[in-house]
Amino acid sequence: MNRNDLVALIRDGVEGPGGVWADLGAGTGAFTGALAEVLGPTAQLIAVDKDRSALARLSAPARTIVADFTQPLDLPPLDGVLMANSLHFLRHKEPVLSLVHGYLKPGGRLLVVEYDVDSGNPWVPHPFGFETWKRLAVENGFSEPALLGRHPSQWLRGLYSAVSVRQ
Repeated sequence: MNRNDLVALIRDGVEGPGGVWADLGAGTGAFTGALAEVLGPTAQLIAVDKDRSALARLSAPARTIVADFTQPLDLPPLDGVLMANSLHFLRHKEPVLSLVHGYLKPGGRLLVVEYDVDSGNPWVPHPFGFETWKRLAVENGFSEPALLGRHPSQWLRGLYSAVSVRQ
């Protein structure tokens, strides 16, 4: 996927420029950079990943935090959270979704990019398709997700992106 593909997957999930956002499980920052492009220069962006060397390669203008996003983080109240290909590493997503819910301001947005299947492989152990995400989001205090886009992939039937709002 190129930068335009990444931006296209998340653009419609952002209300407008600016705000305070976190990318949880940012890795080397492919989606962090796309989010920075969508949010513009007035945004405050925080990239969180437990891999210090991955964050060191981040090219997006973001504050970095080396931490495990499955544990409580010291974050300011957030307008939005991006979780792109990070939740599929967790068998039990509910504890992290509870943390994310607590980080978000009322009406804050949760953008998810994920493989659209409910069974994985050794590299993507616990993906969840869009239909499953609709249930999980609502059960964890978010609005029913709106599908933003899809992107083909040679693995696991492709990716989808969705946005939910903290209730």
